[in-house]
Amino acid sequence: MPEFFSYAHFKAAAAAIRETIEIVPKIGLVLGSGFSPLAEGVEDSVSFAYSELPHFPESTVAGHAGRFVIGYLEGQPVVVMQGRTHYYEGYSMAEITFPVRVMQVLGIETLIVTNAAGGLDPEFRAGDVMVITDHINLIGMAGLNPLRGPNIDDLGPRFPDMSQPYDEELGAIARRVAQEAEIPSHQGVYICLAGPSYETMADLRFLRTIGADAVGMSTVPEVTVARHGGTRVLGLSGITNVLPVEGGPVVETSHEEVLEAGKKLAPRIETIIRGVLKTQ
Repeated sequence: MPEFFSYAHFKAAAAAIRETIEIVPKIGLVLGSGFSPLAEGVEDSVSFAYSELPHFPESTVAGHAGRFVIGYLEGQPVVVMQGRTHYYEGYSMAEITFPVRVMQVLGIETLIVTNAAGGLDPEFRAGDVMVITDHINLIGMAGLNPLRGPNIDDLGPRFPDMSQPYDEELGAIARRVAQEAEIPSHQGVYICLAGPSYETMADLRFLRTIGADAVGMSTVPEVTVARHGGTRVLGLSGITNVLPVEGGPVVETSHEEVLEAGKKLAPRIETIIRGVLKTQ
């Protein structure tokens, strides 16, 4: 399990892709649990299984197909991660962020990240979309930061600023598209936990207290690496369930529930992403 990769590793994976395609992707997309169908809409596409590409981690979680899909969406050249890997699968932070680095070497300028998340704000409802305005890097604060180790100066600075991880202009466009399409949407703060176990009631009380509006087990490492490399980021959380409040009824959370909610959320997330791409 590699703890660190060099620039040469990223270039090797990018070179394997460039042997097959001539498209220079402008926008990268990371599709979370249940959102894979969007990749089927990519036109003139070429796909690569993660297992076919040098150094790529392979997803082991249901709902994550594990493919790189490159082509055009709403006329924009895109590279789509149809499924991601997670820290809880046993991979290092360097491994789970490896595909984003390869996207950067391929030439992306913007990254759109999506995830399935539990709603911490009691105003949220299952099926809503949250445009991420900021995040809390709880696992990064504890030492699991994907930028740990030798810095690659060709990609970004040793100490990158993270005061504005999500692009305000892209967020405003996403909210406008959602409003025009009558998609229930919010904006808020996403917090990333290591997983794979879901939260205790004490965990949820703590997360709400420190200002989180939605919780999941991904995205923040990818965004950290993207911003380190100067890539603009739009983040979208599909709220699959609203987590219980203290004193309320006990509701068990399951991955099956998350995937089922994703079926309702997938067309909403797709509508927003396509609407944003039309403006780029």
